[in-house]
Amino acid sequence: MTTDHPRILIIDDDPIVADSLAQFFNNEGCKAAAVYSPSAALHELNQAKESTAGAYQVAICDINLPEMGGLELLREIIKSHRQTSVIMLTGYGTVETAVQALRLGAVDFLTKPVIDDELRLGLERALRHHELTCENTTMRTRLETTFGLGNMVGDDHRMLKISETVHAVANSRTTVLMTGESGVGKSMIASAIHQASNRQAKPYVELACGSIPETLLESELFGHVKGAFTGAHADKVGKFLAADGGTLFLDEINSASPAMQLKLLRVLQERKFEPVGSNETIEVDVRVILASNQPLEELVASGEFRQDLYYRINVVKIEMPPLRERVGDIQTLAEHFLDLQASELGRQFTGFTPDALDVLRRYAYPGNVRELSNIVERAAVLTRSQTIGLDDLPPVVLDSEPQPMRITSLTDDQLWVPMTLNDAMLEPERRFVLGALEANEWNRQQTADVLGINRTTLYKKMKHLGIDPDDHAQAS
Repeated sequence: MTTDHPRILIIDDDPIVADSLAQFFNNEGCKAAAVYSPSAALHELNQAKESTAGAYQVAICDINLPEMGGLELLREIIKSHRQTSVIMLTGYGTVETAVQALRLGAVDFLTKPVIDDELRLGLERALRHHELTCENTTMRTRLETTFGLGNMVGDDHRMLKISETVHAVANSRTTVLMTGESGVGKSMIASAIHQASNRQAKPYVELACGSIPETLLESELFGHVKGAFTGAHADKVGKFLAADGGTLFLDEINSASPAMQLKLLRVLQERKFEPVGSNETIEVDVRVILASNQPLEELVASGEFRQDLYYRINVVKIEMPPLRERVGDIQTLAEHFLDLQASELGRQFTGFTPDALDVLRRYAYPGNVRELSNIVERAAVLTRSQTIGLDDLPPVVLDSEPQPMRITSLTDDQLWVPMTLNDAMLEPERRFVLGALEANEWNRQQTADVLGINRTTLYKKMKHLGIDPDDHAQAS
């Protein structure tokens, strides 16, 4: 959908405010309309979805509304109009309210009176979020049934960026390296890259290197000929040859021995190898995707991982964030898993109670997305109700403590270099502000409130400290 003249819906029970905002955005080249109640907003959104003009890209919603309130309306919009990005407005912003709105799915949270530049910035971010959500939805529709892309793709800005990267690299033969904790969905991303590529009709092969004994890993990768070693009673095709023309996903590459790393380096550079016990060189056309559940940079520094192999595989890097840092995606993922269970069990579920969702959002998920899937499966199997409640969740989730936000540490040891005190304080201040932005998912209003400064001061500090939102806000 084009955003040359984006459609914006203003929702405020004060007609003067609503109409003035609509006029402002119309003057900016948008097509804005104003309504004064939640019921009118939902009616307008439903009508727009069925019209030739199409759905609204952005809704700007006051948090204090009659009938159901702004947060309840936000829930309804996120539920029924997911491709409409929502900006919340309030006349008395608090950190708690902002966090709640952002967790429910709002793109931004602005405090009245809002200056023009803040409105423009908020609209720009919302339109970008809308575009990425549309792309994400298209790819999810294509891949979800077979590959479960919905298991790991959500509306978190980092996941939307990953969705962009999948599209960008899909048709190349570029090596992709994924990092992240166990259970975050690395194998699903690898499947998505293959399915979105021009290799989708060819084989997709996976191998978890950490699950194969070192003595057998070479045979698993490159195959062997009969008699190559004790127990080799017949020729065996390795994973590289099995994936010829398609994609090979090597998980837990950090567990490969130095000798195996050297052999991998050669096959990645030359696309050639010899099966164990054979002198015949085989050439293959394979797209290789690798993943590590440990930081390879640290393994390179300690000498446990070859530096030349690291540079060879670190062409396109995808860093998968842990689920505990994607709180806004938990409800989407939980409902997706519940839909899958409903289909498998032949039952109907209406969703989760608000209390159950609140507990699910607070849990830390050491097992990440995989653990959330297991929690929902357990609840669906054991519950006698159509709605998953607190009693259906396991004790480990119910007894968990809310996770505190973590700010980047400022205690790194550094050698003293002669400089002024102001210059010396720049880097610690930069790391502190950057840590606060990341902890608050790059929402500037929320970050400013946490730091005890106003939004304009935060913008000035970001500019002074060289923190560019375009470089950092979409990175993970």
